Amino acid sequence: MLTFIVKRLIQLPLVMLALTVLIVGLLQFLTPEERAAAYITSDAQARNIDKIIRDRGLDQPFPVQYGKWLGAAVKGDLGYSKASNEPVIDTIRERLPATAELAIVAAIPIILVGVWLGTLSALRKDRFVDQFLRVFSVISYSIPTFVMGIVLLVVFYGFLGWFPGNGNLSVINQFALTDPSFHRYTGMITVDALLNGKFDVALDALHHLVLPALTLIITSSALILKVMRGQMLEVLQSDYVRTARAKGLSERTVNLKHARRNALLPIVTFGGFVFISMLGGVLFTETIFGYPGIGEWGGTAALRFDVPGVIGFALLNAVIVVIVNTLTDILYGVVDPRVRFG
Repeated sequence: MLTFIVKRLIQLPLVMLALTVLIVGLLQFLTPEERAAAYITSDAQARNIDKIIRDRGLDQPFPVQYGKWLGAAVKGDLGYSKASNEPVIDTIRERLPATAELAIVAAIPIILVGVWLGTLSALRKDRFVDQFLRVFSVISYSIPTFVMGIVLLVVFYGFLGWFPGNGNLSVINQFALTDPSFHRYTGMITVDALLNGKFDVALDALHHLVLPALTLIITSSALILKVMRGQMLEVLQSDYVRTARAKGLSERTVNLKHARRNALLPIVTFGGFVFISMLGGVLFTETIFGYPGIGEWGGTAALRFDVPGVIGFALLNAVIVVIVNTLTDILYGVVDPRVRFG
């Protein structure tokens, strides 16, 4: 197991390096002038396109260009984003905590709700509850994230007025973040507000999180539901479950302690897949709700043809996917002792 972890950790930088080659290689389809725009931060620089092209080696062969780009990237220079009017690395640093906050708030219910409903559906096989949940899972998985977000926005913000329609804080509480006594520990507003004793700010932030998180929960929990149902049905037919029943154990003990525990193993893998798929959903969800996270910035960058922003967003997503996949493989080996790594 330790050997496997070490191998995967060694592979991580190599995979990320290959991803940067691919992403930077896509820039070759642009003209040197368009690539130079990635480094323009002022009007003075805009008048010196030729100098930027020479300094960055944009008129040189790809290996030279890549070497210069990698050297700058290692120093934190990923270009200037027109969508946020600041360097790409600063935008990622400021917006990533907001997206992480949304992902955490949504991911926990996605797993819990999916596992619970999947178990319930399997134990009520072919009954009304099972039929209803199967139809629900198909519908919720088929509806695009942006459609679900718009529906929830219209109903709960437009008609009922129960939840705010945009942002991550009310205007009145935005000033709390600029208070010198308010310390930013994690960048996540709910956590920082609680650590600072600002419970009203934390409640306000949670209030703004409800609709974006609910959008992701409805569209993403369906996959966990379907996988959990299938695994439970398979496990319930296994020999050790029949043996447990033959020993006189209660149905509740057999179903929850023996069957569900073993059915949960594939959820580790699919949980990582769902988290990765949420990245695409976050882009649409944050854009629809005006939530100031990485997804909203990435969508704006794409619409404005902000090449550095799009490249930075793509690179961040690629890094997250690689890390999550690695952690999922390691966790699966920890959860299932039958798995042996070479």
